Amino acid sequence: MTKWNFDPSHSEVTFKVKHMMIANVTGTISKVYVDATSEDDQFSNPKISFSADMKSITTGDEKRDGHLQSADFFDTEKFGEMNFVSQSYSNGKLIGDLTIKDVTKSIELNVEEGGSGKDPWGNFRLGFTVSGKFNRKDYGLEWNAVLETGGLLVSDEVKINGEIQLVKAA
Repeated sequence: MTKWNFDPSHSEVTFKVKHMMIANVTGTISKVYVDATSEDDQFSNPKISFSADMKSITTGDEKRDGHLQSADFFDTEKFGEMNFVSQSYSNGKLIGDLTIKDVTKSIELNVEEGGSGKDPWGNFRLGFTVSGKFNRKDYGLEWNAVLETGGLLVSDEVKINGEIQLVKAA
């Protein structure tokens, strides 16, 4: 069994949501924790869990960040974390359970293996790009406003992306 440490200084987790149905707004979750193990150094049959501190959401707008943390969306006072636990990984597909606000649903994420190698200090690293999407209403993130044109202020679909580096534990 190989243990992998998450490298937060060389990783990022972002999300995109369509605003007014015309343009995407991007946000970042800056406090992310990953626990990963695999059968071997080639990352065979990995077991991955992920948690994100939802109070660390930033979108570049303090007012919007506060609204996202309110009961209208993530209710971070009551539900401080978003969690993911893998069930299977094969052929670039990571399937697992995503929990937001105590609601758990299965989600499929696309994984592109970016490569591997030793860094200048002799640590063995793996890189991945992870992407997927989910319907925010499935997790009780219901708030919205109807526009004059009949469209919605915030889309239901949330696109997520992670640029992840893992370091083989010593």
